[in-house]
Amino acid sequence: MPANGPFVHFLRLDGIRRLRDIEARHPALRGAKTPMHTITDKRPAGGDSLPVIAGAAVGIAAIGAALALADVHSPLRAPFTLFFLLAAPALAIGSALRGLDALIRPVLAVAGALALDLLVAQAMLALRLWSARGGVAAVGCLSLLILVPALLTRLTRRRRMTHSQE
Repeated sequence: MPANGPFVHFLRLDGIRRLRDIEARHPALRGAKTPMHTITDKRPAGGDSLPVIAGAAVGIAAIGAALALADVHSPLRAPFTLFFLLAAPALAIGSALRGLDALIRPVLAVAGALALDLLVAQAMLALRLWSARGGVAAVGCLSLLILVPALLTRLTRRRRMTHSQE
């Protein structure tokens, strides 16, 4: 490589003076933010955990329903099935009550879930059809019957909103 090639000034030390001038004029020395300081994540720390918790709840409820319907004897069967018996109707009723206040809706959803569970148990006992599998199946079917119309009305509202905006 010739001594006067394009990369020679990098090998010589006279470029450091220019670098020191740049450092002396750098905005960070006066307290200004550099582009690297402006990249921040301003989302709340707990904001991402809600979908994870909801997914875990759906998984636990599904496992509880599957264990009860398959009649699997497991130490997890009772708590997971009870969680399903509360969570499935509460979700369905809560989605049907979308217009209410955010603090009132969960209270009414849990109360409605308990009432639905008690009504299913009472009807099955009165008809002498009681079984754990039947109870779980009945609560699951009733929860779907409550959830599907609520989802369909929400879907039709969204379609109307998008068609009216076009």
